[in-house]
This record gives sequence, structure tokens and C-alpha cells, in this order.
Amino acid sequence: MDRSAGKWQFWIDRGGTFTDLVAVDPNGSMQVHKLLSDSPLYDDAAAQGMRDLMGLAPNELIPSDLVDAVRMGTTVATNALLERKGEPVLLLVPEGFRDALRIGYQNRPDIFALDVRLPRMLYQRVEELPGRMGADGKELVPLDLDCASIVLKEAFTEGLRSVAIVFMHGYQYPQHEKQVADLARKAGFSRVSCSHEVSPLIRFVSRGDTTVVDAYLSPVLRRYIDRFSASFSAPERTRFFFMQSSGGLTGSRHFRGANAILSGPAGGVVGVVRTCEEEGFDKIVGFDMGGTSTDVCHYAGEFERRIEMEIAGVRLSTPSMDIHTVAAGGGSVLHYDGLHYSAGPDSAGADPGPACYRNGGPLTVTDCNVLLGKIQPDLFPCLFGKSGDAALDESATRLAFRAMQQEYPDQDLALEEMAAGFLKVAVNNMALAIKKISVGRGYDVSAYTLACYGGAAGQHACLVADELGIRRAYLHPLAGVLSALGMGLAPVGALRRKSLLLRLAEENLGVVEDSLERMQRECLRELEQSVDVDAAEVSVSRKVGLAYADAETVIYVSAAKVEIMRQQFERNHRLRFGFFKPGVDLQLRMLEVNVEAATEQCLPPLAVDGDGRPHSCRQVYLGGRWRRTPVYVRTNLKKNERIDGPALIVDKTDTIVVEPEWRASLTDKGGILLNRKDENKAAVAWREQAGPDPVMLEVFSRQFVSIAEQMGEVLKNSAQSVNIRERLDFSCAVFDAAGQLVANAPHVPVHLGSMGDSVQAVINQYRHSLQPGQAYILNSPYKGGTHLPDITVVSPVFIDGQCAFHVASRGHHADVGGITPGSMPPFSRHIEQEGVLIEPRLLVSDNVFDEAGLRGLLKSGPYPARNPDQNIADCQAQLAANRKGVAELERLSAQYGLHVVQQYMGYIHDFAEQSVRRVIGRLGGGRARVQLDNGALVCVAITVDRENKQAVVDFSGTSAQQDNNFNAPLPVCRAVVLYVFRTLAGQDMRVA
Repeated sequence: MDRSAGKWQFWIDRGGTFTDLVAVDPNGSMQVHKLLSDSPLYDDAAAQGMRDLMGLAPNELIPSDLVDAVRMGTTVATNALLERKGEPVLLLVPEGFRDALRIGYQNRPDIFALDVRLPRMLYQRVEELPGRMGADGKELVPLDLDCASIVLKEAFTEGLRSVAIVFMHGYQYPQHEKQVADLARKAGFSRVSCSHEVSPLIRFVSRGDTTVVDAYLSPVLRRYIDRFSASFSAPERTRFFFMQSSGGLTGSRHFRGANAILSGPAGGVVGVVRTCEEEGFDKIVGFDMGGTSTDVCHYAGEFERRIEMEIAGVRLSTPSMDIHTVAAGGGSVLHYDGLHYSAGPDSAGADPGPACYRNGGPLTVTDCNVLLGKIQPDLFPCLFGKSGDAALDESATRLAFRAMQQEYPDQDLALEEMAAGFLKVAVNNMALAIKKISVGRGYDVSAYTLACYGGAAGQHACLVADELGIRRAYLHPLAGVLSALGMGLAPVGALRRKSLLLRLAEENLGVVEDSLERMQRECLRELEQSVDVDAAEVSVSRKVGLAYADAETVIYVSAAKVEIMRQQFERNHRLRFGFFKPGVDLQLRMLEVNVEAATEQCLPPLAVDGDGRPHSCRQVYLGGRWRRTPVYVRTNLKKNERIDGPALIVDKTDTIVVEPEWRASLTDKGGILLNRKDENKAAVAWREQAGPDPVMLEVFSRQFVSIAEQMGEVLKNSAQSVNIRERLDFSCAVFDAAGQLVANAPHVPVHLGSMGDSVQAVINQYRHSLQPGQAYILNSPYKGGTHLPDITVVSPVFIDGQCAFHVASRGHHADVGGITPGSMPPFSRHIEQEGVLIEPRLLVSDNVFDEAGLRGLLKSGPYPARNPDQNIADCQAQLAANRKGVAELERLSAQYGLHVVQQYMGYIHDFAEQSVRRVIGRLGGGRARVQLDNGALVCVAITVDRENKQAVVDFSGTSAQQDNNFNAPLPVCRAVVLYVFRTLAGQDMRVA
């Protein structure tokens, strides 16, 4: 950065609750500013923040000759998507694909929702055009340009100005898309988004969704950029750069809707990585806690990016930083029903904000910290009230907590105990989010640094680290505005990804090299249009996405020789899934080129060296009791001094809580380093609880569900069959020692209600021979199965020498034999005609997989399996999922103790029973009679005993077993009944 020009640099993060600004003034000094993103006092927070720092009057034009550059990350696109306030879009697709995006992948977001509300489609009108390219590039149906012209003219007349064009195989053969795009521009459409430009990747649905998002949001972004730039005296002479989801800045010309969804969080990732590298931390877990949500990321030497994500029910295929978001921020609303606590997912936002914001808002996580003294109102920025200059209102927080306390007088909880309990729940939610992107992918984070940033992260840093077993946390001097700082540290860049489908072999490397060269030239052209660069200032990264030919998961490696890429892939696959497949063919699935202009922002020194005296001493509730706690101002800390907790360290943009078991010290660069003084004892206080603690009931419920979800991720990413990896026809669950369901991920209801019978069948048959390192397999409908393709793998979990739990995964295999391929032969009359029947049998012993035995079984019988290799591959994926569940239950038991974990499994069963009984107490009886197509009857009568809150479901009168496949085994019947009652419970009933 050339400061000799005597101009301002502005780095801005326009977030959902706050807008943060970091500025370097003409003298080279750094200034920081924070203000609410939405306020009646100004039109735009970013422009107003710049005026405040430059000393300008409200609405005064910002002098462009005093500004070198503005770098911004913004939630404008994200908010427009969440609120469905984008541009009306015309979608053009080939004939026969009108409803393809609406149908999507047929996944149901909430399997227990009675009122299923699917997200509203973003396009206003969809039209089909004759024309079709084949997968080999041949024109199967000529494009009807006359029809396209008529459709475009009609839509334009109706007022539509944005069009999304998505054709089959357009990512590879874009001729038809280009022709229609030319017609659209001639017709007057101001925004034309083509899938081959927006997302040149295989998969029609996600590519189509991404293109529609681009057409929907890009005009919104353009209007915001125009409005923002109008705040400058000469916008044409002002350099504007905007952060993309991929972590690179681009000029306003190339900033488009599809690449803007993670604009702000991506800046945070860049900021936390670059500042941690300066301190010498090369393995970090990023923890960004703001007002609305918490974003977490993993870094171990290189930025991790993903190609697919889902935001607000919309699938996106665009390069993005791999950021996991959980609805747990300072504004997360607190809920208590007398049985358990929860925090979020709803948020109070900036307006009305938490109760302490003086706008009549609800109780939130921020209010917990205010009540407990972890936030001191007189040392917090004064941004609240009608005039935007008042301090936080502690009395409003206390009144709101007292009102909640009075709703449940029998609980006899002190206000501080309630607040501490809610904080425990919120911390657990955030820790689980971190586990998804770290432990859930095979990384041991115990040796990592928890890099905390965002306005609320410092208040929870020690507690989150304790939950994860991390012993070191770090906060940069500008941690409270680190996403804004990241805008200044990020490179201006261009990134391209492209689908490919070739075997990894020497003869195909020429095609790969040609494609990479072409993509690199495209990136350089875009870069040159945003910033002046020469070849010496540019860095280029070229990667290849590889996958097993029979699997879905793509792992990126550096472009190199075939054998080197294979070795990189196998090493990374083993790290993530615990195994790899020697000798199995690999496919080239994706190419990636990232070109960046060198950026060497020279930050002013931020280190401090004060006298180290505390500002004051306050009463703060820490470690279960009130403690007299010193409060330090960060700018007055003394070099090399250690501060033993408890302590508070406050600054203009954040507050750091040093818990009693932790120690803080000042780094040479002015950051705060937190180290745990002794072993993690976070769980000790909870082991002596008599009866279910409402806080820990919520914590364990979420922990068990998280384990099932992690199992599901492993299964989905390592399975071979389309049924499991794409249709998601699988389920994973955690069971207690008796085989009773404890928790499941939101998978397939009929699986979840019947898997317990399969687990109990294994227990009953092998009760006296269960050993660690075993796994069992079955699909028998007489032992808890549904239909034969649904194969279940059960693994006992041993803790301290006893079988303490079980985990199980059930997957719908593409074929297990039978008289016809597929899942349910329509004319089958006997069980063997459906395929190979598997009674409970040992599949793994002493961690050795019995492949020969399974293969022999699959090839047996009158109608054997047609593709045993695929069955075996899917069973191995199920075993990998189970191993993840076993490891997580072992970890949980080590943290809290086996007795406590089993105790809370029992409490969760009790809670689930109470929930269902409450529902039964509100129901009335009834009966129904349905005749099937073949004349058979299904009769059911439900008798309700409201006084005892019991119900009897009686199927008397139903036809006897039929001589066809219109029969449901008992486990299916039981699963359906359980599903109905769990749905009626109207709560998060993924447990028990």
C-alpha cells in the first residue's frame, strides 16, 4: 500500500447486526469504527462509518481524491436471498425440464414437520425451449430461435429484466446457451446469466439453482453498489473492491450474486489466517461469533474451499470458503419450557436486538453475559436506544430474566444460574459446529489454536475451547472487527472451477493441462480488469479434484504426475474417512485455478506496553459462583505480563473473559494469548447433579444427535451407490446398551422407527459373545428390517470393558438380487424373490472385515445379488460411519464419564415419553378403514385414555397376509405409528 499518496484506505464488513470499519488514515495510523447496520439515523452504514472517521457531516459526499481504495464484504446479497427480495427472474430450460429445479433432489428439510413448507422458487416465470445437446456434444434437437425470441419478448413486455439460461450439458457444450443469451441482450434484458459462465459444473439442478441465484441477486448488488458509490464525489475515480465467497477480492464489474453469499465471512477467514500466521500459528480453528450467528472454519496450511452449499433452501455450486454456520450468536433468543433450555436458532437481530439494547427485544445470549457481569455496560460501546448513543441497559435484562423465572416458580433457580445454563447450551452449540469441520473430518484439534474473532467470541473463547479439549486460544488486537481487517489483507483474485470426467491416466494429462491453461488465461484477464498487475506480482494455484470412479466425494490435490496425485489423494482420503482403496481407479472430476495478485498490506504496529494496572474490579459470575474480578483495558496491558483468571480484558470492539482455569498474556504483536493452566475439568461439576439438569439435558441431546449426523456425513461421502450418496436413502442412529433408540439424524423415518428392533435382534442372538471391534449385518424383515435392500450394520460400543452403547447405520442398497433389479419386485410372492435374506451375522471380528463371507452370501440363493462389489463397498461405507459413531461415544464418555452419559440417555427417554404423553392427553380417539388397489383392507382404531395419557392403536379387521407384496412387516408398522406420534409431538424429537 502506497501511503505516500496521503489517502485513506477503508476495509469494511457490512454484517447483519453491525458494520465494522478498519481504516488507515493518510498519516498511516489505523482507526476502527463500529455501528449498527440498520438505523433510522443514516441511509447506509458503510458510507456513514467512512464519514464518521473522516469527520464529515451526515450526507456529505465523500471526497474521492482522499480515498485510495475501498474494500468491502457485504451481506446485501445474503439478506436479499433470505428475505426473498431479489430481482424477478425468467428461467429458460430445455423442453421437459420445466419443474426440474422445483423437484430438486426430493430431500425433505424437516422429516417431522406436519406442515411442510418448501422454499419459494426464486424465478418468477419458467419457459421451455426446443433444443437439446447430448452428453457427447452432438446436437440432438436443433435450438428453436424463433420460439426463444417470442418467449423473451413476452417476458420483457411483462416487466422481467433478468434471465437465467440453463441447458442440459451446458457446462461442457454452451452453444445453445450462448445463442439464447445473445437474443436476450438484443431483447433488452439488463441481466443475462448463463450456467456455463456462472457455474460450469456437472449436475443440472445445482448448476441451475446457482444460475438463477445469480440472475436473482446480481441486480440487487448492482443497485447497492451504485447507491454506495453515489456517496462519493467522483465514483468513477474511486477504486472499489468486493469480497467474494471464495476469499478473493474483485472489482465491482465482476462482483456477481452467485459469488457474494459468503462475502463477509470469507473476509473473516482471510483475516484470521493471515494474523495467526504472523503469530506463528499454522493450525487453527477459526471461531467467529457475531450478533446473529457463529461461523467456524478449519485451517492447516491452506484455505479449504467447497463447491456446493445450501443457503435458505437454495443449492449453490460456486467456489466458496468452507465455512460452517450455526445459529448461535450474541442475539440468539433464549427459550425455556420448564424441561430444557435452548438458545436460538431465532435471533433478535439488530432491531429490536437483545433486551439490553433498549428496544424491547427478547432475552438473548448477550443478555446472559450482561447479567453475569461478563459484559460491563459502562465499558461497552454506546450504540443503543432511539438516539443510537446510549449504553446497554442491564436493568431491562434483569427484569426479563425475572419474568422468565416467575413462569416456572417450582424450578427454584437463581437468575445467574439460569443465565449460566443458557450460556452452557450456546457454547455447546458452537462447539458442535466446530466439530463438524474438524473432528468430523478426522482432524485432532487438541493441538490447534482456537482463533477467536467477532464481537462476541472473546466472551466465550475459554468455554468453547474447554468443550473441544483445546488448550490455547488467540485473539488479535482487532479481533472484534477482524472480518473488516481481512478485507484489507485479502488478495485481489479470480478463481475458476470446471467439471471433468476422465480416468486418471497419463494419456489424459494433456487434456487436463490444456484446460488448466485456458482457465488460467481467463483468470488473468479478469484480474487485469480489476487491478494493474504484471506477471511477477501474480501467484497461480492449479488443483485437480479426484474421486474413486465408484464414489462421489471429490478430494483436491495439486496438479502433478499421476502417481504423485494418487498418493496425495489416498493420504487425504485415509485422513478423512479412515481408509482408502488400493488399486481402485481414480477419476478426474474437477479442475481448479486460482490466480491472485500479490498483496502486502503493511499494518501499523498494534502492540501496546502500558503499566498493566487493572481499570477496576467487578463482580462476575464465573465457574458457578460470583467472584471479584479485575478488569483490564487492553491498551494498558504490560508486555510479558501474565494475567491469571478470572479476569476481564476490554477494548473498543470486544470483551475477553479469562475464565478461572485460564491465563492471559500479551504477545509481541499486541494479541491476547489464552492458555489453560491445568487439565480440562469442564465436566466435573455436572457429575454430581441429582436428577436431570435442564441445561445438560439439552447439551447431551445435541451431542447425541451430532454423533448421528457425523455418521451420516461419513456414510454419504464414502458410499458407492447413487441411492445412498445422492438420494440420501440411509439412516444413522445411536442406541443405548439395551438397543433402545437414543438419537438419530434427520434421515428416513421408516428406518429410524424400526432399526431398534434390528439392534435388539443382534443383542438377543449374540448377547454373550459381543466384543470390541465387532460389527454385525442383517436385513431380515423378521428381525427389524423393512425390505431386503435396506441393509443394517450394527456396531457395539465398549467402554471400560462393558458394552455400553450401540451404533447402527442402514442403507438402501441398489440391488440385493431378486426376480427383477431394484428394490421391490412388483410380482414377488415369497421373500427370496425379493433378494438375498441376511439373518443377523458377524461382519467384522477383531476389526477384520469378512469380505469373503459376505460375498459368498450375496452370491447365494435362487436370486443372488447382481453387483456384490457395490454392496460390499456400501457396507464398508456403513462400517466407516459406525466407526465414527464409536469414536465419538468413546470421546463423550471420556469427557463426562460413562455413568453420566448413560444417565442422560435415560433422562432423554423420559423427556421423550413426557412429550408424547402430553400429546396423547390432547387427542381424541378415532377409526379409519382403507381399501387397497387389490381389495385388501387396512383398518385401524385408536383408543385414547386421556387421564393416564395412553393410546391403543388397534389394527383388528385388517386383511390377513396377502399372496403378493402388499404386506408390511411388523417393524414397518411400528415405525409408522412411532413416526405419527413423534410428528404430533411438535418438537425436535430426533432423540429417543
